[in-house]
Amino acid sequence: MALGTATVAYELRFDAGRICLDLLATTHPEERLDSTEVLGAWIVGSGLVPEGTDLTHMDPSWLVDFRELRGRVGQLVRGTPGQAPGHGPVHGPGQARGQAAGHAYDLALAHVNAAARAAPPAPRAVPAEDGSLVRELDGPPDCAALLGAVARDAVELLTDPVARAGIRECEGDNCPIVYLDTSRGRRRRWCSSEVCGNRERVARHRRRAALSRN
Repeated sequence: MALGTATVAYELRFDAGRICLDLLATTHPEERLDSTEVLGAWIVGSGLVPEGTDLTHMDPSWLVDFRELRGRVGQLVRGTPGQAPGHGPVHGPGQARGQAAGHAYDLALAHVNAAARAAPPAPRAVPAEDGSLVRELDGPPDCAALLGAVARDAVELLTDPVARAGIRECEGDNCPIVYLDTSRGRRRRWCSSEVCGNRERVARHRRRAALSRN
């Protein structure tokens, strides 16, 4: 499990392969974004802002907005454009459910596209103590700018056929985490070999041990 240095206490993960997918992972195994302190840790750990960025201006509305974007991105990642309504006649309740799903997909797409229009936080290069240049932001970032960065990452992922083909859902029991499989042959099965992969190996060992006793 990959942990950001500022986020160990919150067990935040940054191993999904994309910022927008790392945001989806904050729902498992329970809601992680339950305070502005944790959200700030996620923003830094995800790389949206450099360490040391002033985020003291955050308020609870940021939690609402990040959770809302997270839900919309999740709908797009797990849905397909083919669910959109208006493609063929309606035949019974199943088709009606399909139209409802398509409408939800369209709303999610509009929300993410709108968020992606926000200008990103402006970076600048400043001298460090050793004379090297380091990245800072030109000023404290606002919520819309950070949401925009996540939304643009989602847009780039979902419009890249090669990248989108690598989106996977963890095969671990009761694990909904979605990740980008960039492994050779695209054979990655778990969100994390150390978490769900290890859990599966332990379960397999126990099953073999139980069979050997019978």
